[in-house]
Amino acid sequence: MKVVLRSNVDGVGKTGDVVEVANGFAQNFLMPQGLAIRATAGTARQAEAMKRTRLLQDVKEREGAEEVSRRLSDQVISVQARVGQDDQLYGSVTTSEIAEAVLAQTGIELDRRDMSLEEPIRRVGTHQLEMRLHPEVRVELTVEVTPLD
Repeated sequence: MKVVLRSNVDGVGKTGDVVEVANGFAQNFLMPQGLAIRATAGTARQAEAMKRTRLLQDVKEREGAEEVSRRLSDQVISVQARVGQDDQLYGSVTTSEIAEAVLAQTGIELDRRDMSLEEPIRRVGTHQLEMRLHPEVRVELTVEVTPLD
């Protein structure tokens, strides 16, 4: 069955796409959830309007992500943590703590799930992590961990 997606559906398509899916999937999941409507001649025009809206929104999101990337690229985010012997932390610095520090120091709200650490931060010092702000925009974030007084 051909349907027009009303919102992004993982593994199926994006808003405004006309896709072919199994009848049961369309009737039992997509349509009752309001994620899709049956594709007809009238809905094709509606699909084009949804695609244009989605593209404009995507451009705005990418521009916003690029602006955040420019603001964060030269920042050093400072995080304080409890330290034991040999500059070893008690536990580790989490992405949630980093996101809170970014918000406190720059006023930029970030989602912790967009941060990727190669390994947990367990030592005092300077560490790098990559942030995915948008599918096309990434930024390298510098985090400096200092001992808590």
